[in-house]
Amino acid sequence: MDASAKKIFEKLNKGKYDPVYLLQGEETYYIDLISNFIETNALTEAEKGFNQVILYGKDTSMATVLTHAKRFPMMAERQVVIVREAQDIPDLNKETGAKLLLDYMAKPVPSTVLVLCHKHKTLDKRRELGKKAEQLATSVTFKKPYDNQLVEFVMEYVATKNFLFDEEAARMLAEYVGNDLNRLANEADKILIGHDPGVPIRVTEVMAKVGISREYNIFELQRALVSKDWLQVAKIVNYFEANPKKNPAIPTVAFLYSFFSKVLAAHHTPDRSPQGLATALKISPYIAKEYAVAVQRYSSHKTLEIVSLLHQADLKLKGVNSGNEGEGQILKELVFRILV
Repeated sequence: MDASAKKIFEKLNKGKYDPVYLLQGEETYYIDLISNFIETNALTEAEKGFNQVILYGKDTSMATVLTHAKRFPMMAERQVVIVREAQDIPDLNKETGAKLLLDYMAKPVPSTVLVLCHKHKTLDKRRELGKKAEQLATSVTFKKPYDNQLVEFVMEYVATKNFLFDEEAARMLAEYVGNDLNRLANEADKILIGHDPGVPIRVTEVMAKVGISREYNIFELQRALVSKDWLQVAKIVNYFEANPKKNPAIPTVAFLYSFFSKVLAAHHTPDRSPQGLATALKISPYIAKEYAVAVQRYSSHKTLEIVSLLHQADLKLKGVNSGNEGEGQILKELVFRILV
């Protein structure tokens, strides 16, 4: 779990609630996790009717939010005001709205728990509100996790539900989904359905439940490209072309773009051993072995060309200068040009 989120939960689990929470940043998983916990646990079901208010940023104003926040609870220890999508409050980034919030944070109502869920971005720290928020409130910024943190997230997430993931299975799920923690958690939940808690989840179960082909998948394509196995690459691409719904080209190209972009970064890393690359690229040592091989097989100049080819293919797949080429043809041409 993110260290900042863990610190907040340590207090929440003891029943200690702060007057104002400003939860912001690109990674929305922890914003939802904290706000949902407060929504569920800060009040009893009987207390929620009079003492809990859920607002949505685009449908409210800062004055309205604070009108609710300044009220006192009815027959309860506290009241809760949660603002979803707080980044959409029309006057939040204007002087009037920002000043209202600053004034309230300086003297919050002790019996109110105000939660502002400011998603996908952060307050401008050049402005007074952005500068002072951390001093006046429980303000946390959640960034997208690094790739080397995803396996740990999966294993910790399922452990909280009393399940166990095999590390290789967790790695496959993390590579397949990427660093969208909400989606990663949802896919993990899907895998847990009907699974015996006493048996570790293996690679085969991950492949079956998230729709990864047992024989040909994006991971096998990446490995075949790294090893420059022409025959295997041809088999996989032909399979992808015959099964476009299971293996859509746009996510395939995006996956390869992410991989080769890191290979390009690896070329500029002084220590290109698996251990050195794991540290520099912030990836797991297990995955770093494949990057170390790719650096040997593809020169820096060639890798730069591949990244450009992947960008061009992505544009074609989205209809830019694609002519009459179909997805399969674009993908075949792409892998051929990567290999030559």
